[in-house]
Amino acid sequence: MTSDDGSSAGPDRLPTAPDAPPAAVCRRVRKTYRTATESVTALDDVTVDIPRARVTVVVGPSGSGKSSLLRLLACTDSPDSGEVLIAGQRVDQLGARARRALRQRQVAYLFQRPGENLLPYLDAVAQIRLAASLRGAPVTAAAATELLERLGLAGRADHQPAQLSGGEQQRLAVACGVVGDPALVVADEPTAELDTAAAERVLVAMEDLAAAGVGFVISSHDPRVMAIADGFVRLDHGRLVAS
Repeated sequence: MTSDDGSSAGPDRLPTAPDAPPAAVCRRVRKTYRTATESVTALDDVTVDIPRARVTVVVGPSGSGKSSLLRLLACTDSPDSGEVLIAGQRVDQLGARARRALRQRQVAYLFQRPGENLLPYLDAVAQIRLAASLRGAPVTAAAATELLERLGLAGRADHQPAQLSGGEQQRLAVACGVVGDPALVVADEPTAELDTAAAERVLVAMEDLAAAGVGFVISSHDPRVMAIADGFVRLDHGRLVAS
């Protein structure tokens, strides 16, 4: 999706060539959290590929390591050992500033509560344009509006988050997540607080944008999310479980 001045609104310009690196890769990662009294291994020798243009769902019981894996993929944490690559770039050896810069350019994170993904004082077009600018790929208002139309939000362009339903907020958050051509969108239980109709519209938006080239990785127990999955990562006690 490209505006008249050549700027990109996101999904239509994502690299989908066969030789493009995966959206994300973890190789033999291990993560342990230490308390005053014990060490807890959250991830133990986990190797996964998160492909572009696919929806990958991370599943497992509580305490299985799902959140720890998402934090590594979102570049908000580093493994104790092993490798993490985002769009082909090694992340685990980067310092905090470089990791933050990579995260800003290549990764979007969607919180469970829709409102937490948005700034309360900006309308929908401004939210998207700000997200694109922070990603280093500014877009025009027309391009932002086109993306909103694609997600069924054409009539909400001038609305602030408080004027949107939860499902509309989450679809707007998805738009902000994919604008500017990131490699990966990481979502933690993105439908948990939505009713069935709203959740289904959010998931349709994710399917549409994944088909255009974005790699989505979603942690969820929601059967509706399972239904759109192209692949699964199954964890139990920090280890991969064969499907």
